[in-house]
Amino acid sequence: MANGETINRQPVTEQEIAAWADEAEVGYDVAALEKRGRGRPGRGAKPSQVVALRLTLDEIAELDARAAREGKTRSEVIREALTSYAV
Repeated sequence: MANGETINRQPVTEQEIAAWADEAEVGYDVAALEKRGRGRPGRGAKPSQVVALRLTLDEIAELDARAAREGKTRSEVIREALTSYAV
């Protein structure tokens, strides 16, 4: 493609764009699309909320190191720390 458009760093071709346009013109099954859901899956039965947190680069490095050592995600380590602190 002349303008260098990419998806996941892969060039998009004119043929792909034409195929997507043809697919759109035929129409989509809206009910099937709505069933797919949106966003990340929930963590449990109750809704959860995203909370922003500012950390220094050193704090992030320490957090990532601990998460790697324990085979966990940043979020898991933070939630465990909060749970431990609140008890």
